[in-house]
Amino acid sequence: MTGAEGAKREGGRTARSEPRPGPARRRILAAGGVVASGAALSSTGRASRASAAVRAAGRGDRSVAVLGGGVSGLSAAQELAERGYAVTVYEYHDALGGKARSMPVPGSGRGGRGPLPGEHGFRFFPGFYRNLPDTLRRIPYRGSATGVHGNLVAATEELFVRDGGRPDLRLPFRTVLKPPPLQSLLPRKLLDTVVGVLDTSLHLPPTELAYFTNRVLVFLTSCEERRVQQWERLPWWDFIAADRMSRDYQHLLGVGLTRNIVATKAEMASTRTVGRVLQAFVYNILAQGHDGEPDRVLNAPTNEAWIDPWEHHLRRLGVHFVMNTEVQQVLYEAGRIKGVRVRDRAHDTSRTVVADHYLSALPVEHARATWGRALRAADPQLARCDRLRTDWMVGVQFYLRTRTRLVHGHTNHVDSPWALTTIHQAQFWKNRDFAARYGDGQAVDCLSVCVSQWDEPGILYGKPAIRCTRDEVVREVWAQLKAGLNDTGRQTLRDSDIHSWFLDPAVRGLGGPSPTNREQLLVHPTGTLYDRPSHITAVPSFFLAGDYVATDMDLATMEGANESARRAVNALLDADRSPSPRCTVWNLHRPPELQPLQAQDKSRYERGLPHVLDVR
Repeated sequence: MTGAEGAKREGGRTARSEPRPGPARRRILAAGGVVASGAALSSTGRASRASAAVRAAGRGDRSVAVLGGGVSGLSAAQELAERGYAVTVYEYHDALGGKARSMPVPGSGRGGRGPLPGEHGFRFFPGFYRNLPDTLRRIPYRGSATGVHGNLVAATEELFVRDGGRPDLRLPFRTVLKPPPLQSLLPRKLLDTVVGVLDTSLHLPPTELAYFTNRVLVFLTSCEERRVQQWERLPWWDFIAADRMSRDYQHLLGVGLTRNIVATKAEMASTRTVGRVLQAFVYNILAQGHDGEPDRVLNAPTNEAWIDPWEHHLRRLGVHFVMNTEVQQVLYEAGRIKGVRVRDRAHDTSRTVVADHYLSALPVEHARATWGRALRAADPQLARCDRLRTDWMVGVQFYLRTRTRLVHGHTNHVDSPWALTTIHQAQFWKNRDFAARYGDGQAVDCLSVCVSQWDEPGILYGKPAIRCTRDEVVREVWAQLKAGLNDTGRQTLRDSDIHSWFLDPAVRGLGGPSPTNREQLLVHPTGTLYDRPSHITAVPSFFLAGDYVATDMDLATMEGANESARRAVNALLDADRSPSPRCTVWNLHRPPELQPLQAQDKSRYERGLPHVLDVR
């Protein structure tokens, strides 16, 4: 939904639309759903009653083939099944959840314990997510009145680790206890608060803090048209003039910020994308337009806390899963989709599946491989997806014999060449004795690492990660962690603490000439916005969902995947003229106190003038 049409109807009540985006954004983001700014359903019971009512008015005679069983595919399946559709999900792996899933470490369980929990990379759920939390509330979980949502716990701190003996930075990361008064949210007051936090936490030179503060203020008060047309084309690195600043400024506000927010190099990342998410975090901390604390994690391995209960719930709703199945091609002929060719990977046999509607929820690098020449010609936005870029962000888990609590949250190793971020997970799994439940009883914690930079030389072998063997990758990651954590003489990490390790099995061929990674991450260099497709295609009965699809979230996240599924389902319901209620879609918070200044900037932008505060 573009948020342009004033008040929309949602089940007899009015939900106020968000401010109208600029012309380019309107062309990209097609209408789709009710935009809401209030809270989601507060209990599983209410959600179940609502789902039953929706199914009674649904279209059980209509079938939908959902291609892909990741977050977007499962989100779409739930919304459709709740509305009475016959849904079949086709999934490549033998497990659901896509990149969000956790996975057992083969052969690691002993003495009646379960296997050690591995994962593609750790998950976290910012409080400004509102679409995905609504889905979590509607997945029943034993003993929880709020369903799976009740398994979210707050991570209350962030640690920025620096090498060379320089002091590390520990920041509190919590929402204020009560929303601040309106006058404190006005730009000048807001920036005074930001400056105070940065000054006491980062210890940067006053001139650099002043400049960064100016850049934040410029972005916050920029109109949507300037954000779409000017800031989308400018790298964050250039926007904050990082090349003229100190090493700490570059690593903390350039590299570190973009790594945490958009998983893209600061020299390439779109200023619009970084700025919008930074704004969302700031207002999340100020308790504006949020679902909870700014950093939340699950209280158990992802499958135990979320994916397995979700699968069970979907099966109860009647969703059918066809696992271990590769989607080969979406078959297009004479202006319509005539079926989808899929391959049973276990038996290496292919067949064509047919449905009334088709919803492609594959990651972009796999989705575009299923679109043939004729289908691309029928809708040019599909061909533009070839310009979308993916990169490697891979998880490594170290299972430790001793528990070391560094911080109650995530750690950003800002000086690590391979852009490492970590979290000690057992501290959040309060109801699980790690050693008693997993492995052979010797490992007591899991240090989960995300490796985001695969083409920079390391400190141990002098090679980029993509040129290392699996063993070399793991040893190099451990060496980089120690370089930041043990640099003051304290032995925070010891080699003898390592019980075992696990590297994402989606990565294959390391050490060989052509390593591959089946589960890559969409990145956000400048101009990405213009190539994101709509959830609606020019082909009848064919819809798109996934974190690459144009959404208000506009970031490759679980929230973006969920939002795209809601929009795709709404478009399908419209095409089917279904009487079922449409999915509610939450946009990011638009601070009303900024709108007068954004309106002034719009006037300047339309006259070809720079932002009034954009002084370099």
